[in-house]
Amino acid sequence: MSRSTSPGQTSDAAIAGESADSTRQRIVAAAKEEFARHGIAGARVDRIAKQARTSKERVYAYFRSKEALYAHVAERETTALVEATQLDPADLPGYAGILFDHFAARPDHYRLITWGRLELAESAGNTTSRLQATIAGKLDKLRDAQRTGLLDPVWDPVDILALINQIAMTWAGQPEIAAAAADQAVDPSITARRAALVTAVERMFPRPD
Repeated sequence: MSRSTSPGQTSDAAIAGESADSTRQRIVAAAKEEFARHGIAGARVDRIAKQARTSKERVYAYFRSKEALYAHVAERETTALVEATQLDPADLPGYAGILFDHFAARPDHYRLITWGRLELAESAGNTTSRLQATIAGKLDKLRDAQRTGLLDPVWDPVDILALINQIAMTWAGQPEIAAAAADQAVDPSITARRAALVTAVERMFPRPD
């Protein structure tokens, strides 16, 4: 049975020679690093090919354009984010902590998605269907929690989700303040930063008794 492909890709079976899977994996890994560091416009396919130990032509054999390669990498990162950050409406402070942990462990992920937001802002279709479905699912959970009395119904669920996401990514999105915290915070540890944002969310959306 042939393997399905994403838009902009060629099936592995169509690529002869060395192991298609290993080459493709190296390309994706190199592209992730390149896009996180330079963005989409600044990324260079020749650098990706060199880092992946392959040719520029082979990169284009898998992905028809640099934008198609970025879309594939961003989709993989979105999937990783979705799988790592499940929302429990009865523990929104805990959810904020999970998001913080994810981006603290993977700062390249934050940079990668931020570049996409900046450079592809004019395209209304940038949000993947998987991410759209995830957002809708989280909003449904929040509405259900409001109906059952777990959450204050005065809040619009979209505001709850947006506020928690923003608070959780406070330090990922402000590296200059994070650098200042290293020598000016009362407690410069990452544990203290995490505790502060979890406390902030707890005060806004306390865990039910």
